[in-house]
Amino acid sequence: MRPLYQQAVNHFEALGLAGAENMQHSADLSMLNQGVTFTVYSDARGTEKIFPFDLMPRIISASEWSVIEAGVAQRMIALNLFLDDIYHEQKILKDGIVPCSQVMMSTLFCREMSGLHTPGNIHVQIGGIDLIRNESGAFHVLEDNLRCPSGVSYVVENRWVMGRIQPKLLNHYKVRPVDHYPQMLFNSLASLSKSDNPTVAVLTPGTFNSAYFEHSFLANQMGAELVEGSDLLVDRNILYMKTTRGLKRVDVLYLRVDTEFLDPLVFRPDSMLGVAGLMNAYRAGNVALANAPGNGVADDKALYAYTPDIIRYYLNEEPILPVIPTYLGSRESDLRYILDHMAELVIKPTDASGGYGMLVGSHASRQELSDFRKRVAANPSHYIAQPIQQLSTHPTLVEQDGCKAFFPRHVDLRPFAVCDVHGDVKVLPGGLTRVALRQGSLVVNSSQGGGSKDTWVLYPQQTESDHA
Repeated sequence: MRPLYQQAVNHFEALGLAGAENMQHSADLSMLNQGVTFTVYSDARGTEKIFPFDLMPRIISASEWSVIEAGVAQRMIALNLFLDDIYHEQKILKDGIVPCSQVMMSTLFCREMSGLHTPGNIHVQIGGIDLIRNESGAFHVLEDNLRCPSGVSYVVENRWVMGRIQPKLLNHYKVRPVDHYPQMLFNSLASLSKSDNPTVAVLTPGTFNSAYFEHSFLANQMGAELVEGSDLLVDRNILYMKTTRGLKRVDVLYLRVDTEFLDPLVFRPDSMLGVAGLMNAYRAGNVALANAPGNGVADDKALYAYTPDIIRYYLNEEPILPVIPTYLGSRESDLRYILDHMAELVIKPTDASGGYGMLVGSHASRQELSDFRKRVAANPSHYIAQPIQQLSTHPTLVEQDGCKAFFPRHVDLRPFAVCDVHGDVKVLPGGLTRVALRQGSLVVNSSQGGGSKDTWVLYPQQTESDHA
């Protein structure tokens, strides 16, 4: 046992299994009363569910966090520079650091953003960087989320729940707070507007979206408007919101809708989720959009393999957080390796998210491997592969073999960061620890039925010996 966890383990041993189950019931009831839900589209038993929450917190020391924080900020800065470059001068492509085909042939490259100057030349105002700790004990970047990273509302709600049901343990550890995130987010969004008192709105696809709870939570906590596409209109290149008192101008729109659905005049003509004329208003500089359209080209899973070189190119620094070795289907030698070693790899579509469409080779049947091999061979540039990582495990209160107790379950970590118009990056001290609730599963995505834990980042003055 790590000394840092000694007090937490003592706490749960004193509670006993019955006490822990009662506390879990209180936590679930609290989540239900607060409406903390998530949609699992693939579950035939019903879509909207209480977000699964585990009692045992994940504890991160100040020294560990300082590395994570610096590494996340470094990636946000470098990827912002990359996005601004590829939509303007494209120096990194001309210098051969990233293949031109990787960007220009990507389905996520947004040609409508070419030559368009974003406020402060910042494209990523909100980022979520997925990390894992593997068998080496070091944190590695699993992927970047630069379009609509979700889950931060659960970070805040998890802390509120822990504060209600385990206040003594929380106070003992002197944990850094996370409930100021909505203010961090609002400040970042408001900085994009030249108005002294900008109107900020959150654009949601609606109540049936998997992250609708988060959309409404963040809008409420920021004091911003929660709007759907039908609530907005563009007149003379200015974005307005329909209200009972007439039209009200919107200065900043926080997008929780994918780029392809934003504007039926520019992207998908059949979209009912966006606003006709929105891109014209954006080009005219009359509204700021966060995150900027077209960011998907930078969190494309194939581009991930080039991120260490991107950091070196723009910042002249070595990456603080290492990445996982990645094989690209677009490379002939890599493709041969992928097809010959599928049982040893995790294979992912380059443009998918939420754990959809991926294959964990070690858990796949012969038929699944055969079918997936044909799929990759037919469209190799659409896939990447990585060695299966032994994600770190964490004690989690679950039922296993008919017995309910604390069992090890695989976890990852998604820290959240915001960036203002001046390029100043702030990382929330904590993040969403996602946990695979099924025994042996490596898929922690909430959309695939995973759960979460509260993540405790300690203040610097605390050391592991304080809890021994």
